[in-house]
Amino acid sequence: MNGRREFLKASALLSGAALVNSLPFQGAYAAGSDTIRVAVIGCGGRGTGAAFDALSSGFNLKITALCDAFRDNLDKAYASLKERFKDQIDVPDSRKYTGFDGYKSAMADADVVILATSPGFRPIHFEEAVRQGKQIFMEKPVATDIPGIRKVLAAAEIARQKKLNVVVGLQRRYQTNYREAIRRIHDGAIGEVVAGQVYWNSGGVWVRPRQPQQTEMEYQMRNWYYFNWLCGDHIVEQHVHQLDVANWVKNAYPVSIQGTGSRAHRTAKEYGEIYDNFSIELTYADGSVISSQCAHFEGAAYRVDETFQATGGRTYLSANGQAVLYDWKGKEIYRHNPKGNPNPYQQEHKELFEAISKGEYKFNNAEYGAYSTLTGIIGRLACYTGQVIKWDKAIQSEISLMPDRYAWDALPKTLPDADGFYPVAIPGVNTTQYIEA
Repeated sequence: MNGRREFLKASALLSGAALVNSLPFQGAYAAGSDTIRVAVIGCGGRGTGAAFDALSSGFNLKITALCDAFRDNLDKAYASLKERFKDQIDVPDSRKYTGFDGYKSAMADADVVILATSPGFRPIHFEEAVRQGKQIFMEKPVATDIPGIRKVLAAAEIARQKKLNVVVGLQRRYQTNYREAIRRIHDGAIGEVVAGQVYWNSGGVWVRPRQPQQTEMEYQMRNWYYFNWLCGDHIVEQHVHQLDVANWVKNAYPVSIQGTGSRAHRTAKEYGEIYDNFSIELTYADGSVISSQCAHFEGAAYRVDETFQATGGRTYLSANGQAVLYDWKGKEIYRHNPKGNPNPYQQEHKELFEAISKGEYKFNNAEYGAYSTLTGIIGRLACYTGQVIKWDKAIQSEISLMPDRYAWDALPKTLPDADGFYPVAIPGVNTTQYIEA
């Protein structure tokens, strides 16, 4: 375990501003131009939003390529971006790519790539971006299964060798109240963190009805949130934010995870195979335990925040800008003033493009992005199986959720029965489908 802890410590140092070296270029792009060319891979709401944030960062950028599996998504994103940013959108039809392989050509036209497809595709897209030597903004989560995590970690090491900046969209890492509070926690302001609770409980997201003539592949990709190969379940896709905060506060990763969850409320066939609630416990090497809740159903009491208890006090954190540290008598040690704080969604892009424009190698968020995603994946596996899952064993898993091939007529591994219902995990029954014996 000592070697593992040293690796994690080194990764933490390399993930942020401590990692500053010169890039193999000094701010010149596109055959001598000082304009940074950006390709957007994934043109749904998340990719369009990331493009807006990048173009609002204050640097000399142009979107020069767009790619999405679906042309209607691409056209909608193009229209929205062109209306707002006009000449900063330089994407002729020849640089609009669709289908499963278009991302390779789209990346070739850019200095920086934004990876914002459904998460299941993230490992192969990240791997290709690194192979092509691109600077990268990669949305969270970074994978949906453990083989995908290993692919991301391998590519992250190559990115480090190539001095490629990689920022992952876990934006709380770029949010001032979290940075200031967690810096103080790491400096010992409230002692050693021994427990915590993290939450993302909300009402769930959209459903897109099945359309005539859709193949199963298209239906699942249009409804990507409800299929694990694409989404990872909401404990991975959404709750990764809180799990990342837990790991960040602890400056460590759990050694084991156990928990429970179910599909109790959203049981109709249109909700695919995912659960609607999870409750897990993250146990760290020092014996501390952080509890986690996430729910996705109408009527769930909304809560998205984090609390931690330590030997010398406690803290409360929230994405709404709050951060308070108390001692055990209730006296405030620190209270963050959220007034005037930068938008963290824009801040992550601003810091990435500032480093690129200066020719600096400053960010490799891929490691902590991968390990926090892995935390969610192991949590999902613990709940699906009813087992205590050990981190060091889980990382060796060879169980892949991905289809054998990517094509509109290909079949995903999870298919509906004659009535249109998808198989759902039953703890203690179909465990070998999810973890090796």
